[in-house]
Amino acid sequence: MITAVTDTGRVPPLGLGTKLLYAVGATATNLKHRAISSFLVIFYNQVVGLPAQMVGAILMTALVFDAVLDPLLGQISDNWRSRWGRRHPFMLVSAAPYAAAFFFLWNPPPGWSDGALAVYLAICLFSVRFFDTFFEVPHQALAPELAKGYDERTNLIALRQIFVLFGGAGMMVLALQYFLKENSDGSGGVLARDGYFLYSLTGALIIFGAIILSTIGTAHRVPYLSTAPTRPITFRGMLSEAAATLSNRAFIVVSLSGLFVAVAAGAKSGLDIYFGIYFWGLSQGELAMLATLNLTGGLAGVALAPVLGRALGKKRGALLASSTGIIVHIAPMSLRLLGLAPENDTTALFLLLSTDEFANATFAAASGILTASLIADVVEDAQVRTGRRSEGLLLSANTLVRKMVSGAGVFTATTILAFSQFPDDAKRGQVPESVLTALGLAYIPTMIGLYAIALLLLFAFNIDRRKHEANLETLRSRGFN
Repeated sequence: MITAVTDTGRVPPLGLGTKLLYAVGATATNLKHRAISSFLVIFYNQVVGLPAQMVGAILMTALVFDAVLDPLLGQISDNWRSRWGRRHPFMLVSAAPYAAAFFFLWNPPPGWSDGALAVYLAICLFSVRFFDTFFEVPHQALAPELAKGYDERTNLIALRQIFVLFGGAGMMVLALQYFLKENSDGSGGVLARDGYFLYSLTGALIIFGAIILSTIGTAHRVPYLSTAPTRPITFRGMLSEAAATLSNRAFIVVSLSGLFVAVAAGAKSGLDIYFGIYFWGLSQGELAMLATLNLTGGLAGVALAPVLGRALGKKRGALLASSTGIIVHIAPMSLRLLGLAPENDTTALFLLLSTDEFANATFAAASGILTASLIADVVEDAQVRTGRRSEGLLLSANTLVRKMVSGAGVFTATTILAFSQFPDDAKRGQVPESVLTALGLAYIPTMIGLYAIALLLLFAFNIDRRKHEANLETLRSRGFN
């Protein structure tokens, strides 16, 4: 039962059970993110039959919608007053419509025209993202309220990352091994429509369950969370406060850096199956094995992130992990274009790709955890400057970053496909070599450029352990818990 907000005095320590129930909520959002970034283009392009660029354009339009909705809901949540606190009402109300919208996204009516299907896709996609915002923005805003210490916060976000991995990579493994499994005669698989029904139904049930568990499981902490100030607030006043909060230098650089990384990650996810099936000639069973390695590598990254944060600081740790990850990621494709990679259908090639998948997932997870923790550290820095806690507004930036994966990132993927003149309804082993070469030549510099900009921006982040602890001490001296 959700308890009314009260004057609590001393805040009890955050137990492991509560941490786990908070973290399980990440399963819902990342299941949706991975599904859209990995399967939406190939499903609506190769299975349903919509042009890839039409799918990408709809995703980009949805991103513009998110760019307005996410910070708006974050600001509303920061100022929401209720007996259930600032965050939990939004989280709870999102569960059922979010799950339903996800299911319908993957079950378009057969026989419709391209125009009708495009409208259907837009409505379903906008609905999924709208209700995802209702859950994810308040849910992410809970992290800096639940954990305030420099290292404690990284540990909580690392725990959350475990469920990010199970929701994303874990469901990806199930999809390739079970729901969308390719039969021995070549039928079925990701290019067959039948498997998407059970895949989407299971995903919808997991989304619903994860949201309910996370909301109810953290409800007993409501009395110890910050409350919205009692004051009259106008829409113009909210905009003014939002502008003051979002002008924080550290926030601007870490958010922009995260946007470029997210676009790169989205392009990678959108093209992974294309590269796997057509460029490397992998079977779906081999793709499933790589997805399993992605999951285990991500878990290794969960363990690595706190170590890097303590040893190097969060910023330097994120810089090291990101730069290493991109070098590892482009290595096999670069070797192939130079004529130095093993041939397709060889054990040596699969070992190379397996090593790349595990290592890249490790460094990507570590970098993601440290970057998310950096954004959370901006909360106290902004509060020192403005006198207001604005977790919802600031963490909505991280939510928007994650949505860039399935918006601008997938749009980038479809643009690369169009540039390389990749055919619709492509058959395994029948795509011309010139098209595959063009695909690789477009992909590698795109990834390098996006990561280079992201890393340069992150160098300007100016909150380290000493400054964060000074911010906490300043807030305590002002009477904030």
